[in-house]
Amino acid sequence: MTTLKNDRFLRALTGQPVDMTPVWMMRQAGRYLPEYRATRKQAGDFMSLCKSPELACEVTLQPLRRYAMDAAILFSDILTIPDAMGQGLYFSEGEGPRFRKVVRSEQDVEQLPELDTPRDLGYVLDAVSTIRRELNGSVPLIGFSGSPWTLATYMIEGSGSKDFRHAKAFMFNQPQAMHLLLDKLARAVTNYLNAQIAAGAQAVQIFDTWGGVLSTHAYREFSLAYMKKIVAGLTRESEGRHVPVILFTKNGGLWLEDIAASACDCVGLDWTVDIGAARARIGEQVSLQGNMDPSILYASPASIREEVGRILRDFGPGSGHVFNLGHGITPDVDPDNVAVFVESVHELSRQYHQGQA
Repeated sequence: MTTLKNDRFLRALTGQPVDMTPVWMMRQAGRYLPEYRATRKQAGDFMSLCKSPELACEVTLQPLRRYAMDAAILFSDILTIPDAMGQGLYFSEGEGPRFRKVVRSEQDVEQLPELDTPRDLGYVLDAVSTIRRELNGSVPLIGFSGSPWTLATYMIEGSGSKDFRHAKAFMFNQPQAMHLLLDKLARAVTNYLNAQIAAGAQAVQIFDTWGGVLSTHAYREFSLAYMKKIVAGLTRESEGRHVPVILFTKNGGLWLEDIAASACDCVGLDWTVDIGAARARIGEQVSLQGNMDPSILYASPASIREEVGRILRDFGPGSGHVFNLGHGITPDVDPDNVAVFVESVHELSRQYHQGQA
């Protein structure tokens, strides 16, 4: 494999010295870029874009041509696993994901197939290997999956939800069936992420987008327990180097200690968490990723720069911080504001790493 020219991101994830704080953005390949919108139009629809390794590679690389990001993230969707299980994922214009089939009983769970990742999700693995080749060692590539709980919510609800009434009712009324579903999904996610690592992903992130809708007890039992199971089953070394694992639970600030104890390398923070307090709580165990409010990218360049500086001050000196948004970038952001964001992170963070790297 090609020697990695910029390993700042991987070094920060494991607390090693860096010359500046690395930065990437969740959803950095997406609708805020006109070139992305043109490529999606060329593909015809979102899933066709995901299922074309060449076009998925193209949109993965687009933000790297504009900005000095320290990592690329595979362009795909968290719902590829339920789709491969026959749930019939589709996207309507202007709406979120929807499924043609839903899971509402233990029998529905039992009928879900065990996935053969190379056969059922080979297009994702082809995209990973294509992106690695085209990156040519410029920056690391991040692979990812949704968490079992998050995948289950979509499979049960049939779409996104404001109250998760069906998923929570399923969890409370049929806990055995819910555990059966989550266990099946945990095996699928483990195999999927390991296949991404074998294809060339150099770090992986688990997106627990909806873990934060649960009570503390339910989060530990129905979300975190299965992410721990995945982490325990992941390939942690590839190409002669450690493969870091990032866990990101949106609205998971109550449970930082529990997440840090999962054996992950990094805990992703949303923007509701004070990063300085998070570092004091768990920063000796893991690195931290985050956590600027994505909406600040609608503000003036001066305001963006000021907020970047504040977060860097709150984290303080030393390594172990990957700068990111607290959730994905939103579609109507001016691409020029992203340039301000990335440049500000690199420029303003150098003072916090003097004498380290």
